[in-house]
Amino acid sequence: MSELTENQRLIVDLIRDVPDWPKPGVTFKDITPLLERPEGLRTAVDELTATAPEAIDVVVGMEARGFIFAAPVALALNAGFVPVRKPGKLPGDVYSETFALEYGDATLTVQKDALWPGARVMVIDDILATGGTIAATAALIKRLGATLVHVSVLMELGFLPGRSVLETAGVDSFSTVVTV
Repeated sequence: MSELTENQRLIVDLIRDVPDWPKPGVTFKDITPLLERPEGLRTAVDELTATAPEAIDVVVGMEARGFIFAAPVALALNAGFVPVRKPGKLPGDVYSETFALEYGDATLTVQKDALWPGARVMVIDDILATGGTIAATAALIKRLGATLVHVSVLMELGFLPGRSVLETAGVDSFSTVVTV
């Protein structure tokens, strides 16, 4: 890992590894210690907000940990917040997108009227691993006719193919606060 700023070091130090969870061979990045410390949460939100391009209309966050960061980033940017959720969690008509995770398959949904054509959207998530969650979210945003202008994650697992999956999905503006 290259030299870290003070904020990046705080973030890295407050994320703990949980080996073999949710299944053997997977090392889960637990952000709970980061969230428990006000300075950790504040620093994470500030760092994610700083990556935003100008004129964001809506910040999208995915269930569940993306919600934690996306909503306060939306407030900081004076933008709206749209949740992307697991099936059965949103009322009304939804679009859905199924994708592969590093430990199985998952589906995400968004309400069909959540975004409007041309809306400038920023996606926020806690981690980029295999890229499936963000790629599925990008596909949902495109189906709604909105414009995905940037994706920012708190932590990228650089040893996994997430970034190349995002490139294949057409995500051309991406940033991460820390890469491990």
